[in-house]
Amino acid sequence: MVDWKGLERRQFPRVNYPCLVTVRQEGQDIDAVLTHTENIGTGGLCIIFKRHIKLFAETDLELDLLDMEKNIKGKGKVVWSVKTQSKKQPKEVVYDTGIEFSSISPQDQKRITEAVRQLIKEGYKETPQTP
Repeated sequence: MVDWKGLERRQFPRVNYPCLVTVRQEGQDIDAVLTHTENIGTGGLCIIFKRHIKLFAETDLELDLLDMEKNIKGKGKVVWSVKTQSKKQPKEVVYDTGIEFSSISPQDQKRITEAVRQLIKEGYKETPQTP
């Protein structure tokens, strides 16, 4: 389990990396939402949703890092959500949503860490500490 203490105390670097993520709200029979990440790091990710997911909701996650490897599967918890306007459709409301990884295998955690490190090395900029 990742020990991440929240947005203000972020311990892990994040980069803007538009990998694909499927999110299902745990315990609910709703369709999976396929979206892209706004940024990703070892402790969690920020994604853009067209609808609000309540704070502290448990989620099932599946990430495709677009690296030709198996998708990463795990669980997460919504730790923040900010209503905003879509950058692509200015009249559309979207939700920037922070999800903390709550259960992810050590191998997958290492894979995300290495991907982020490599992206930083290639010149991708780290995202700031606040949304």
